Amino acid sequence: MSPKDLLVALVVILAWGVNFVVIKLGLHGVPPMLLGALRFTAALPVFFVNRPQIPLRWLFAYGLTISFGQFALLFYGMSVGMPAGLASLVLQAQAFFMLIFAAMFLGERIRAANVAGLLISAAGLAVIGMQGGHAMTLLGFVLTLAASSMWALSNVVTKRMGKVDLLSLVVWASLIPPLPFFVLSLIFEGPARIEASLAHIPLVSVFAVAYLSFIATIVGYSLWGTSCWRVIRRRRSRRFRCWCR
Repeated sequence: MSPKDLLVALVVILAWGVNFVVIKLGLHGVPPMLLGALRFTAALPVFFVNRPQIPLRWLFAYGLTISFGQFALLFYGMSVGMPAGLASLVLQAQAFFMLIFAAMFLGERIRAANVAGLLISAAGLAVIGMQGGHAMTLLGFVLTLAASSMWALSNVVTKRMGKVDLLSLVVWASLIPPLPFFVLSLIFEGPARIEASLAHIPLVSVFAVAYLSFIATIVGYSLWGTSCWRVIRRRRSRRFRCWCR
């Protein structure tokens, strides 16, 4: 990895790491479903990005899993007592679910080493879950764990759709979540709370929406996708030169 790629990776890690603290800040003034709706409504520069060359069913599947499903569960979990630090840790359980989903939907074999990893992961999650009522609420933990499963499902979707431009996929998939988020906000948070939140939205929540929409989503994914493809092309080029020799 070149110094430039390493720097990009560190910027993305910082952007996505701060993301969880920013969510907490946003939830201080905006209820979770409304925050999700605002996040993806603000991140819609579709007129400046070409639509990904994939069937619409995959675009909807990606948008409903990683964009709507993951963040609806995560935002609500954090609003009912899941701390930012533990949320970022528990969300990584997507690797645990990914092994299971890959076997179920992609036909990949689960080997003995995978089983050992699953057991270790399950033990770690059990230890974290036992903190319910102390460092976090049990409901917040369960919802965050469910959010990680939606992230894993989105990885299966991405695997099935094949090679795709990550930035265009993320931008166009942002068209999917706003309507479901607004519907859930109307049902669970109510028109009165929505109106009050929007009429008296604090600056910290405005900052949170802007950060989640553009820094964590657009900038983070575009930098990550560009860096990943550059590394892949460089490795393929090296293998080609070795083969030629």
